[in-house]
This record gives sequence, structure tokens and C-alpha cells, in this order.
Amino acid sequence: MRILLAVDGSSYSKKMLAYLATHESLLNTNHEYTVFTAQPALPPRARAAVGKEIVEQYYRDGSEKVLAPITKFLLRHGINAKTVWKVGPAGPAIAKAATDGSFDLVVMGSHGHGVVLNMVMGSVATQVLAHCTVPVLLVR
Repeated sequence: MRILLAVDGSSYSKKMLAYLATHESLLNTNHEYTVFTAQPALPPRARAAVGKEIVEQYYRDGSEKVLAPITKFLLRHGINAKTVWKVGPAGPAIAKAATDGSFDLVVMGSHGHGVVLNMVMGSVATQVLAHCTVPVLLVR
């Protein structure tokens, strides 16, 4: 099975990893894993002020900060996962990566704010569920 692990470096991503660690059917060497994170785009004026190279390094550094601990965790479990990062809104980016990459499952942590707060603020999980054609496992 091809599994996309959508992470953001939050405690909810850590809870998702803890859940995987206790479910051998989801975390084992028989599956192929890709760890995905999305970096929010800097405002155009900020990008223009600092230049393309600095902006790219900023995105790489931010992505590495999120992906490195996840990669380390997976390696401790004998899994050598691919890592991918994109710039843009997280929900649509995760859904697009899952669909375009022909994944069998997306696993991600969820803040679990509730219906009312999601209507006001929106939710990455809600956006993924709305746009993704791949099954999604949300861990709270």
C-alpha cells in the first residue's frame, strides 16, 4: 500500500505517529511511505524584497524542520520514506499530492476543533476531505 503521511510539525502530527506506532498494520516495511508537508507562501512583497534564493532557502529550511523528526522516527521503525514539500495552502496541496501520486491512503493528525469553529476558521482536514479522492485517516 502507498501511504501519504501529511505532517505539519505540530503535536497533532506527533499523535498521528504515535497512533501509527501502535498499529502494525499501518506502520510496517510492507508499505511505501511518503511524508508530505506544505509551507505557506510568503507575501509577494516579502519575496520580492529578499530575492528568490533566500525565499527558496527559507522554504527548504522550514520543510526540513518539519520533515527531519518524522524521517528519524520512521527510520527507527525500519522505514525509509520519501519526503516531499510544496509551497501553498496545506489542504489543497495534500489532496493534490495524494491524488496525483496515486496513493492508497492519506494519514494525518487533526486538531478536532469541532463544527462551529471549522465553519468560522476552516480546517486543513476539512479541506483535504473535501478535495481528496483518496481515503483519509484522521487521527485526533
